[in-house]
Amino acid sequence: MKIALIGYGKMGKAIEQIALERGHEIVLKIDVQNEADFNSSNMSAVDAAIEFTGPESAFLNVTKCFEMEVPVVCGSTGWLSKWEEAKSFCKLMQGSMVYASNYSVGVNIFFEINKKLASLMNAQTEYEISLEETHHMQKKDAPSGTAVSLAEQVLEGISRKITWVNYESKEQQHLQIISRRIDPAAGIHSVKYYSPVDEIEIIHTAHSRTGFATGAVLAAEFIKDKKGIFSMKEVLGF
Repeated sequence: MKIALIGYGKMGKAIEQIALERGHEIVLKIDVQNEADFNSSNMSAVDAAIEFTGPESAFLNVTKCFEMEVPVVCGSTGWLSKWEEAKSFCKLMQGSMVYASNYSVGVNIFFEINKKLASLMNAQTEYEISLEETHHMQKKDAPSGTAVSLAEQVLEGISRKITWVNYESKEQQHLQIISRRIDPAAGIHSVKYYSPVDEIEIIHTAHSRTGFATGAVLAAEFIKDKKGIFSMKEVLGF
């Protein structure tokens, strides 16, 4: 495949390495220094774009890909206030996109475990619940997109929790997410259920960006020649 990287920071470089190892070609690298190169002429030879920038630019980047008829894998988080608008525009343009808050295969398995555990714990009202996420200091959003996904899964499964908050709260209906920024953490997420008699905790720890990069390339391989909006569930066949 011929792949365009929209965003060429640490994540983009990790994706480049995995893509090359899997036999793909990186034909375009877009960053803040060469934004003008993100145009129809340069994108015409691209089979798929992989977008990892930030919350302020992600929506514009994915919609430009729709306009240029290039399938896009988006890994930017913190921009989902525009998600419904992005979906509508994708449908209008007959575009294609994979979106995930986290592309790691391990994290997506962790998501499935989290949903199952929440369903089992719904009736166990003696347990309180908290989420914690730890990332490197350069992480732009807090809580992380992965933590938000985990929290929303818990809210779907635990009827006594109504909303998540990113601050200390003793309100019964609040699901608290604790965010920590510590170098050089690549990403640690935990969900804990605790009562006066015991605790149940599930944890995912990323050792590097390689897992995220591999999943993003798998998503690009999946989205080529498809139309519509997909998640890592479809990519991994869950």
